[in-house]
Amino acid sequence: MNDATVDVLCEVRGEVGFISLNRPQALNALTLPMIRALTVCLQSWRDDERIQVVAMRGSNKAGPFGAFCAGGDIRFFHQALLSGDPAPEDFFTEEYTLNHLIHSFPKPVLAFMDGVVMGGGMGLSQGASYRLVTSRSKLAMPETTIGLFPDVGGGYFLSRCPGFTGEWLALTGTALGAAEAIQLGLADHCLDAAQLPQAWDALAQIKSPDAVRLQVWLAEFATADNATSALDRSQIDACFSLDSVPAIVYALEADTSDWAQRSAAQMRQRSPLMLHVALAQIRRARHLTVAQDLRMERDMMRHCFFPSHLARSGAHTETAEGIRALVIDKDNAPKWQPARIEDVTADMVQPFFTSPWAAHSHPLRTLL
Repeated sequence: MNDATVDVLCEVRGEVGFISLNRPQALNALTLPMIRALTVCLQSWRDDERIQVVAMRGSNKAGPFGAFCAGGDIRFFHQALLSGDPAPEDFFTEEYTLNHLIHSFPKPVLAFMDGVVMGGGMGLSQGASYRLVTSRSKLAMPETTIGLFPDVGGGYFLSRCPGFTGEWLALTGTALGAAEAIQLGLADHCLDAAQLPQAWDALAQIKSPDAVRLQVWLAEFATADNATSALDRSQIDACFSLDSVPAIVYALEADTSDWAQRSAAQMRQRSPLMLHVALAQIRRARHLTVAQDLRMERDMMRHCFFPSHLARSGAHTETAEGIRALVIDKDNAPKWQPARIEDVTADMVQPFFTSPWAAHSHPLRTLL
């Protein structure tokens, strides 16, 4: 893995702690050393009275903005699945602990969500106090594409989206622009992408940056996004409020609109098993706290990598097959098991929600 001192840059200017994800060749995909570096930095600043605000951004090859974070390092996951390496156990435990740290951080956190914000990038940003998008932002939770579910607190924040839009995002992996993200409660303000360097540097000049002064800063740099949201909430809710994955897909396929046909086609390409798991996850998470949701997702991830109830090895999981098809062989032809959404049974889904740990030994037992 890469040197986290290079991949995560932390500096203090004025009363603001600045974090830059700096692995642009991989769209800032998170490694375990990066997660550990972020955790150490945030814990230090949480307890440092001189630091009043934290700001996070992601660099791309052209400069300090343009790609927030594309998620976790899925090539690492694939190698671990094939070899039986237990390293992902620490990765997910520590990543989810970091997600919780951001959600519960006692000081304002600003996430500059410019460019790609997917998977682990959503986990870093959704707990922030100010979720700042631009015209270049693309937000998504596309995990079912690779045989996973929307983790890093995805159950919590997607289930809080209005109506049944969380189910739609979880099952299709649709990417949102700035206007849609704000409409669905996944972002707060839109900034002009061309002004991001000035906005970033201006934070360091704020004396005693409390909520009032941050609002003044926002008034200077926030802009009304010119794009308008084309989402039809009533159409989404009519389909994604239904009780089961097959019912949702059948309703979409019976609707001749381009949106419905596209959504149905997306779902038919995803892992049938993980579609069922993700739907159950979102609906359970509506009644959970962040900490409870992260514990549930830690259980679920353990079963994704070690699906003993399916009598499969790690090399034959939905996750290994999904990553192979999308990233390794790039044939985009995953051989899902089962192959059809109609063939997934409750006995395949329910064990994902049974914890493999006793409450006193759960790896996330200390989260409150």
